[in-house]
Amino acid sequence: MGVYVSERLLKEFKVEVIDQYKDSKSPLMQVLQESQKRYGCVPEEVQEFISKEMHVSTAKINGVVSFYSMFSLKPSGKHIIGVCTGTACYVKGSTRLVERVEELLDTPYGSTTSDGLFTLAPTRCVGDCSKAPVIMIDDKIYGKVTSDDIPRILAEYQNK
Repeated sequence: MGVYVSERLLKEFKVEVIDQYKDSKSPLMQVLQESQKRYGCVPEEVQEFISKEMHVSTAKINGVVSFYSMFSLKPSGKHIIGVCTGTACYVKGSTRLVERVEELLDTPYGSTTSDGLFTLAPTRCVGDCSKAPVIMIDDKIYGKVTSDDIPRILAEYQNK
């Protein structure tokens, strides 16, 4: 994996984040959340830097990062696409929607497009079963979606 965060940014992270939380009772989660917010992920070099600065093992840090779904090791795209694959959506054809999104964006589910615009995030139930099948982009839910709707929905975000 290549370096994602430069030395200069790591030094800023130390001053602006680690030093701010160092006297907190349990600062690791707060520091990791700040990394996620700043860089769109918690890359290996940031984990190693946090380990060194906070005297916490990289194994513990990586364990926290890999356990909580709010953290990612790779940067996310500008927009997060989730095709609900919960029971109601699955029964109503969400598998076809996943395939259509993958085809149109030329990206496998669970990854980010090469232009960094979209991350295709595996998604279970979004809680809107009455509108199945459902797609969620960022915080917006699209219900009763068909494969033919996908190009129009994606275009809303590609043209912004």
